[in-house]
Amino acid sequence: MEAFRRRLLAFVERTCWTFGLAGLVVFGAFHMGVAGSTERDLERFATLQALAKKEAPDQSLWSPTRVTAWHRLLSESFPAPLAVLRIPKIRVEVPVLPGTDDRTLDRGVGHIEDTAAPGTEGNSGIAGHRDSFFRGLKDIAVGDEIELDTLDRTEVYRVERAWVVEPEDVSVLDPTPTRALTLVTCYPFYFVGSAPQRFIVRAVLSSSRPVNSSR
Repeated sequence: MEAFRRRLLAFVERTCWTFGLAGLVVFGAFHMGVAGSTERDLERFATLQALAKKEAPDQSLWSPTRVTAWHRLLSESFPAPLAVLRIPKIRVEVPVLPGTDDRTLDRGVGHIEDTAAPGTEGNSGIAGHRDSFFRGLKDIAVGDEIELDTLDRTEVYRVERAWVVEPEDVSVLDPTPTRALTLVTCYPFYFVGSAPQRFIVRAVLSSSRPVNSSR
């Protein structure tokens, strides 16, 4: 009986040590995973913020007024970008900032309030000046790609339609059943003074991948 009791106690002790060590491994792995994820998130935000402060966008199509305004705002701070918008065909890479006031649009493009946040389900509205970042939209065509980088994903959209509306026509920002981007700028592109219409580009999601996955 005494021998059985000793064997039982030894078995219980080994079992406790095994579970204890397993728990430490799981606990350590969990915290390492959290730390790694946090580090990647911070690096991602740093990348987005660096793009927001990028000092050399292609300004060849910009009006002198917008070029001056952009340089004037270089030293000012802005909220962290929500995303980065890229349109390879027209060589645009620009931070998507919250809001659409002139100061914001002189520094980047702006997420339109009350539309879906970039990278979420629905219709995400993004506005830009016709004589700076969005002037190149004059050359956009159906099928062109638009890339959107958020904190955790890279999404590729394809242009479905481009058209002109009156300023009062806000139906272009209505929710959509699928994930979409709606780019908005003033029109005509080279109009002198306050442009009377709006140029709209609608793009729908084509593909999506996590940030750390390969292309």
